[in-house]
Formats: sequence, C-alpha cells, structure tokens
Amino acid sequence: MFDRILLLVLLLAAAPALAEPDQALRARLPSDIAAAGKMVSVNSGSFPPYEIVGDGNTLSGASAEIDHAIGALLGVKVENVTVGSFAALLTGIKAGRYQYAMGPIGDFKSRQDSADFVDYVQEYVIFAVQKGNPKHIDNLASACGSKVAVMAAGSAEKVILAQAEACKTAGKPALEVQSYTDQPTSLLAVRSKRADAFFSSQAPLTYFVEQAKGDLELAAVGQANGFDALVQGAVVPKGSPLGPLLLDCIRKLQADGTYAAIMKKWGLEKNMLATPGLNLAKN
Repeated sequence: MFDRILLLVLLLAAAPALAEPDQALRARLPSDIAAAGKMVSVNSGSFPPYEIVGDGNTLSGASAEIDHAIGALLGVKVENVTVGSFAALLTGIKAGRYQYAMGPIGDFKSRQDSADFVDYVQEYVIFAVQKGNPKHIDNLASACGSKVAVMAAGSAEKVILAQAEACKTAGKPALEVQSYTDQPTSLLAVRSKRADAFFSSQAPLTYFVEQAKGDLELAAVGQANGFDALVQGAVVPKGSPLGPLLLDCIRKLQADGTYAAIMKKWGLEKNMLATPGLNLAKN
C-alpha cells in the first residue's frame, strides 16, 4: 500500500499543474463547444512522446498534456478519439466529425488550403535504422538502394516518394517505399528487417530508438532531408475560430511556464517553438 501511495505522489509531482480557467478565453469558445462543455480532439494512434495510446484508448504524452492544459484554461473537458490512420484524421477534421487534432502535425502550404495549423513545435525528419546502419544512410540521397518505411499520407511519405523518383532518374539503385498506417508498424518493419529504415520525425524516433534496447539507431541527424524549417502544430478546420483561440491558449501556457514544463518532462526541449503562430509554414 505504501509503495502505491509513493508512486501516486511521484506521478503527481512530475505532472505540471493545470491552470485555472481563463474567463476571457472561455468567452471566445464556439457556441457548440460551450454548450457541450467539451472539445473532441482526434489522433491517429501512438506518436510518442507526443501521443501515446494505452489500454482502452487512454492517451498520454506531451501534446496530450498540452491538450488537457488547454481544456483546463477553457474550463471544458477534452475528449480524445483515436482513428485508424493519419488520412482518416485529416478527412475527419475537414468533414467536421472532429473539432481539431492536437498533433503535432506537419504544417505545409499545400495543407493550408483545407485546414489551419496552430504551430507550437519545431521538428526535424530523420531515419531510424538497424544497429550499425548497414545501409550507410547518412542523408536523404544516400537512401537509394534501400527499403524505407514511412507513415502513409504524411509529409515524410511525400518526400521519400520524391527521392525514390530522384534515385530512378539518376540511374541509382531503386529506393523501395513501404507505407504503413502507424509508427509502431513502421518500426517493426525495420526491426524485423523487412525494411532498412524508417523515415519520420526526430522526436518520436528518438523515443522509439531508446525503447528498442540497442536494436536500432538514428541516422542522418542534422541533415535537411528534404525539409526546410519544419514546423508542426494542432489542426483545425479552415477558418475555424478555434484556431486563434488555441493559439492564444498555447501562448498563455508558454507565458506561465506550463508549455516548457511539459516539453521538458518528455525530453522535447530542442523541439520547443519560441514563437507559436498560425500557418507559419512558407513551403
């Protein structure tokens, strides 16, 4: 019994305290959310250390904590819903089935035509490879001749498909792209040697490599890898008043130290965005 109480005390001490409701922010809630007393936030499965889906679709992680801190600021409950794929997430938001996704999700000009991005993360895209990096993948161009796993419908898939064409045009060994619906399945492909590498965001890959107990390592760290100044954030329907409201909530959490406390708790100090904003991507 004592051990259980001690564990509970330690967990509560590690979790950043939630802010009191801000009445000025709460007054800006869309009427349907205010009436329901809740917001529905969608995710496409585990994206550690931002979103970690547990038993019964419970959600933990950095963006999950930021999500619920925002709910506390607005005085509403946040209901998390998990869907089967990233494509289903974007389609569901566009169709109005879900009010937003906390993500973070890559912000690109092409995506801004149908959705708004509340950017709060700086990210990098790299490779997770088998221990020893047997294919010697040091940058995007060196992936020619390899089998590369990637999440379907994500920004990394677009870049790796373009690189596959570049390998072909240059007469280099073919780059085989393997698209999967989620991060764990993509990593399993590498660990089982069906794929040589997994191309994805640095933060979750760092988490997964640490959990792999020496089977995997990171590659092409510090390289552009087809991306320039990659920012990520929450996604809301195009023109939704929820976008500016979420941004001001994040700014408040940044000002009172909650944002930094959560990001540091999950080892994401290098991914903090100094100045969050709406639709920051220029490419």
